[in-house]
Amino acid sequence: MKKHIPNIFTLANLFSGLIAVINAVEGHLMIAGFFVLLGIFFDFFDGFFARLLKVPSELGKQLDSLADVVTSGVAPGIILMKLIEQTIINEDSSGFDLHLFGYEFEWIALIGLVFTLAAAFRLANFNIDERQTSSFIGLPTPAATLVVISLPFILEHSSIEIVESIVLTKWFLIGITILLSFLMNANIPLFSLKFKDFSFKNNVIKYVFLIVSIILLVSLQFIAIPLVILIYVLLSLVENRKAN
Repeated sequence: MKKHIPNIFTLANLFSGLIAVINAVEGHLMIAGFFVLLGIFFDFFDGFFARLLKVPSELGKQLDSLADVVTSGVAPGIILMKLIEQTIINEDSSGFDLHLFGYEFEWIALIGLVFTLAAAFRLANFNIDERQTSSFIGLPTPAATLVVISLPFILEHSSIEIVESIVLTKWFLIGITILLSFLMNANIPLFSLKFKDFSFKNNVIKYVFLIVSIILLVSLQFIAIPLVILIYVLLSLVENRKAN
């Protein structure tokens, strides 16, 4: 029974992702974002308990990726699609309608699903890439997903009009989709937040990142999430230059 405890958390991640997909399709984007976040929470603990109980398995590894494809791939892809569709409606611009199985889509909005394809490719590649044991090559899918699910919350809770007008711009959302899809699969080493020791000297970048992230999250709330991910990438590039 002990060896299945991590798998229970993985299946909870998958279940959360499925609920997120249902809500995203129906246009309840903040609810979808909440369940994606819940899935990411479960995703953290399946690995945690696998290491704690010393029961890692190939089954758990594959099941984890399958769950992540839904939670951190399909759900955020649909959220992006719905947001792009919303901008087309707000701009009252006529995209080319696509009729499929009784549903009508703006074909431009389907670009949001490129995120899903990129996430699936990264997750499959992660399983066979032996370089990503203590750090990451490319932006982890949960980090990219956090940027996506922050957008509906920014629109709902931000009182800064210019932020709302930028987020609800078709080309901004398409640009975010392409950028995140690229970063997930880019050959860019990014540091992990796993600590081998807690000395400041050996973890300067990590401590700087955590301190700056906390300050931004407290002061800017949801708007801080894309900024935190951007800082994460930039600090990783700085660390790579120092290492070279």
